[in-house]
Amino acid sequence: MTRVLLVDDDVELSGMLSEYLTQEGFDTDVAHDGEAGVKAALEGPFDIVVLDVMMPVLNGVDALRKIRQHSNMPVLMLTARGDDIDRVVGLELGADDYVPKPCTPRELVARIRAILRRMSAPATAADHADAIQEGPLTLWPAKRTAEWHGNALTLTSTEFSILELLARHAGSVVSKNELSEKALGRPLARFDRSIDVHVSSIRQKLGARRDGQSWIQTVRGQGYQFVRE
Repeated sequence: MTRVLLVDDDVELSGMLSEYLTQEGFDTDVAHDGEAGVKAALEGPFDIVVLDVMMPVLNGVDALRKIRQHSNMPVLMLTARGDDIDRVVGLELGADDYVPKPCTPRELVARIRAILRRMSAPATAADHADAIQEGPLTLWPAKRTAEWHGNALTLTSTEFSILELLARHAGSVVSKNELSEKALGRPLARFDRSIDVHVSSIRQKLGARRDGQSWIQTVRGQGYQFVRE
């Protein structure tokens, strides 16, 4: 059974969400502050953490930072509706996605399943046959592991999905909507900067090319392109 850790100081809301998640087949644990959430996330065998931003003791952003120091487990952030700063900071720190509050239990479950579906998607024959090799980048989709210049490349689940899609279409432009649909499991919403923030994080991890340009180029009005050597 999929194990979910829900970290939210709103006892009534977390109780309702926990009950709904249980009805949907998830084994759910709850923590009511960021510090307890970090401890539980790093000690328990959870498949995903749902982390509220506004919490006592340790807020969700700082809790995410501590989790990311030790783990790349999927993290879904609960953010205040319209609070773009917390949303962007969370994505920059390695959150896989976010859901604006107030949200319906059904929406939360859909986002959780979208993230877990990406991670557990059955490998194809092509995935098992060969790694994806593009310049100094090597990806193993079946294991969801990556190397950059022969060294292990640490990526979140969402970052891996985005980079895999760009690498498979290296030299061609991949639209933001396609990246959102296939990497986040949802259509690109208006003013949604999630893909931009994830790409920015990947760029930082890859560094610059010998010509000083980024390995992932922005094609204005179209999307992104992984540049071939």
